[in-house]
Amino acid sequence: MLSTLRAVPLRAPGVGMRAFATKDIRHGAAARAAMLTGANRLADAVAVTLGPKGRNVVIEQSFGAPKVTKDGVTVAKAIEFSNKMMNVGASLIKQVASKTNDLAGDGTTTSTVLARAIFREGTKAVVAGMNPMDVKRGIDAAVRSVLDDLEKRAKPISTPEEIAQVATISANGDAVIGNMVADAFRKVGKDGTITVSEGKTMEHELEVVEGMKFDRGYISPYFVTDSKAQKCQFTDPLVLLFDKKISTVQSILPVLEHVAKVQRPLLIVAEDVENEALATLVVNKLRGGLQVSAVKAPGFGDHRKAMMQDIAVLCGAELVSEDTGRKLDESFDPAVLGTAKTITVTKDDTVILDGAGGQGEIQARCEQIQAAVEVTTSEYEKDKLRERLAKLSGGVAVIKVGGATEVEVQEVKDRLNDALNATKAAVEEGIVPGGGVA
Repeated sequence: MLSTLRAVPLRAPGVGMRAFATKDIRHGAAARAAMLTGANRLADAVAVTLGPKGRNVVIEQSFGAPKVTKDGVTVAKAIEFSNKMMNVGASLIKQVASKTNDLAGDGTTTSTVLARAIFREGTKAVVAGMNPMDVKRGIDAAVRSVLDDLEKRAKPISTPEEIAQVATISANGDAVIGNMVADAFRKVGKDGTITVSEGKTMEHELEVVEGMKFDRGYISPYFVTDSKAQKCQFTDPLVLLFDKKISTVQSILPVLEHVAKVQRPLLIVAEDVENEALATLVVNKLRGGLQVSAVKAPGFGDHRKAMMQDIAVLCGAELVSEDTGRKLDESFDPAVLGTAKTITVTKDDTVILDGAGGQGEIQARCEQIQAAVEVTTSEYEKDKLRERLAKLSGGVAVIKVGGATEVEVQEVKDRLNDALNATKAAVEEGIVPGGGVA
């Protein structure tokens, strides 16, 4: 027997609203019918977006222009019923779509349609007198059988043409998006990072960063070398990596003396650079002509130290840390400094191109990270490790979405994200016949 509870405010005669509530309790057929109605209405609205021939849905926003989307989970999240009992059933389907989006990134409409069918047919079986636990065990057995069959039918894909076909279908038949996704995969590899952002032109653009990019910009705008572009760009710079805060001039004086002697730019990556040390760097940059910039180390905690080790391997540097026995004092050894062909620092991020690290050391570091991915059980840790692996090995591709209006750009961004997620899943696990045939 199925029961649901709904809060109902209670008002006593002659007084205002009381500070407690009772529950609306419903059993059996009445509860199931209300929940199934909510699930059906939500699924009907989402189902119109199914497949490459699916239709767009226009969603009213509380402010600004309406949202146009073909993404099932976006439609599902926008639906709310005034009837609380119907909302209970709709929420069950929303959870399915959200979970699919978190795990796969695409296929949310298909999962919504399947969840509604399982709910509807399961309800029929229970009404007909079957034991609910027997129904549940039957569903679990069927799911295992279907998954085994899909794995056997899956066909691996690897060529740019196959990748473009998968992306085109997921992008609602847009061949331009499909080819752009395939081009991004070709340039950065399946382990590379591909991101989607809003462009500033009418056309879509693909930008590939052949190196490491992390989201930390210059600490002070006085480090800027190109005032028009508001960025700091160095050619053949030295790189200092320090895992603590730098606060005093004495700690970095040996480094600055060496940099002035060899007449090369310097990038400092540290937990922070503050007070007297920061003021000294700025003054030397403005008055002494010293080419220097400082950025905060990316990440937090243990992840920060691991990221700095990655940068050290990429640049052929050594992390100055108590763990390695290195210090910033009179005993400073210039051998700990790394270098790169080009480093660009903006207010938001830093890009290191063509680091001086040896290919053997970089490959060994990548294998070490990959081994950590395989043994860790935390999805969060796996994501962070994969992100580090992509930054170190495959580079970063950014697809910039163009369009005439904000509504158009957002709609294309949704389709591009779906295409990317579907393509990543296809590359990792293969493809099966579409259209419900499988």
